[in-house]
This record gives sequence, C-alpha cells and structure tokens, in this order.
Amino acid sequence: MEQQVTNNSKKLKQLPQNLSSLKTVSYDVNARDKLHAIWFLGPSLLVLAVFVFYPMLRTLYLSLFLTNNLGKPTVFVGLQNYWSLLTSSSYLASLQATFVYVIAVSILTLIFGLLLAQAASFKVKGSSFFRTVFSGTMGVSVSVAAIFWLFMFNPSIGLLDQIASVLHLPVINWLTQPGWAMTAIVISTVWMNLGFTFLIFFGALQTVPVNLYEAAQIEGVSKSYQFFHITLPMISPTVFFVSIITLIESFKSFGLIDLMTAGGPNNATNLLVYRIYQDAFLNGNYGLASTESVILAIIIAIFTFLQFKILEKRVTYQ
Repeated sequence: MEQQVTNNSKKLKQLPQNLSSLKTVSYDVNARDKLHAIWFLGPSLLVLAVFVFYPMLRTLYLSLFLTNNLGKPTVFVGLQNYWSLLTSSSYLASLQATFVYVIAVSILTLIFGLLLAQAASFKVKGSSFFRTVFSGTMGVSVSVAAIFWLFMFNPSIGLLDQIASVLHLPVINWLTQPGWAMTAIVISTVWMNLGFTFLIFFGALQTVPVNLYEAAQIEGVSKSYQFFHITLPMISPTVFFVSIITLIESFKSFGLIDLMTAGGPNNATNLLVYRIYQDAFLNGNYGLASTESVILAIIIAIFTFLQFKILEKRVTYQ
C-alpha cells in the first residue's frame, strides 16, 4: 500500500514536467477558411443587421429628436423626450399598470403551470386526456382567445356573470371598470400562457429520478415536503428559464389588450407596449414612441438582470 502511494506521488511530481514537454498545437486559419466562415455566417448577420441592429440604433437615434408625421427627425432635443415622459402622470400611470400586470401574470403563470404539470404527472386513469387539455391553449390564436374571453366577460350573456346571477352574486362589468378590466386581462393572458408553461414543466418533472420519491416514501415524508425539497430543487433550472421567458413576454403583451380593452377604460390597461403603438401609429409621434421603446428595453434588461442575480443562486444543476 505504501509503495503504491509513493509511486503515485512520484507520478504527480513528474506531471508538470510532462505537461511542459508537450508541444503547443496551433491551428492556422487560412483565407479559404475565413471565406467559408463569411459564407455561413453572412446571411444570418445580414438578417440581424437589417431587422435587429439597425432598428435598435434607429430607435435610439429618433428618441433624441422631435419627428414629423412621416417619422423624419426635425429638431434635436437630446434627453428632453425622456424627461417629458418620466415627469408625465399618464406615462407613470402606464408604467405602474405595466408593473402590476407583469408581476401578476408572471407569478400566476408559474404557479398554475407548475401545479397543472404536477397534477398531470400522476399516473391515473384519464391523465393523458387532461395533458392534452392543459396544453391546448398553445394552439389558440390571440384573436380567437380574445373573442372567447370577450364572450366570457360579457355582462349580459357572459358565462361568468350568468354563474354570478345564479349564485345571487353582484354582476361585474369586467371590461368597463378599471380595476376589473386589469383583472380580466391578467386572467386572459395567464390562460393563454398556461399551455407552453405546462408543457415545459411537465417535461422537467419527467426527468426527476423516481428513486428519490421512493426513498422519501420509505422515510414517511409528506407529499408537500417532497414537492418543496425534492421536486422544486430538481427542476429549478427549468423554473429559472420559464420565469425569465414569462417575464419578458409579459412586458411585450399586446394582442389581447388591443382586442379586448384597447388600453381602457380610463387608460387602466394602457400598458407600455400599447402606449408605444398608440403614439407611433395612431398619433404619429415617432420620436416619443422611440423614447418609450428605449425605456421599455432598459426596464426589461434591468428585470432580467435582477432575475439572474436573485434566482440563479437558487438553481441546482444536476
């Protein structure tokens, strides 16, 4: 045994000498290789330059100007557009509504998506049918979803108010009262996002080793303890990914708001993206809309950075 340890120590001492004796391998990139790289990367870079990089730089440029109805810059104002927005009560109200909407949609989508995935992962009779139903919203377009929820929230013939009438509860004008309009939009958006979130979480749950649950059952651990101490840590990378995607997509929500409330009532659902659309394409104020776009991009970047800083520490990689 001692002789084996001595031999191993001798090998470790000789290791740096052996590594230093190795010749450095160099890879020469000739002109032909560079040409091939340009041919393969060129189309992608061209598409990105035309449809991503140029619009970004153009938006930043227009945010420093006053523009005419054609979107051409007329007067350089520097940061005046930013100051006007950040001191505008209507813009700050839109900013507050956006934060409420984004936080509510992100949290509810994560919770319900995970709960549905957990329920569908149980091997019981009819579970495959419910898996199909839970993921069905992925095949529904925004316009169809808007028509469906407009019918559901209708105060006269809507299913929700019909149920409320049967139960002798007060009838709610969902889309004409500011507070309830935001609630209606949040419900509709969460419903639209559940299909994607459910599928991602369901796939992640299938990768959790079964022997962990078997060992926990032998120890007599409760289901709730297994969920919080086995399931969540094992799928934490997926939770981290879905939370970032959901947050970014919530900031960019437009279709349901445009078709259901058009930013109303009283600008209660006039979120930042819809405000950009109004200022640019309805009011023709492209300079102000560009400023709002830059601010929105900065806000999304800040929230994403905070998510990485806070949530990544809780991620457990297998």
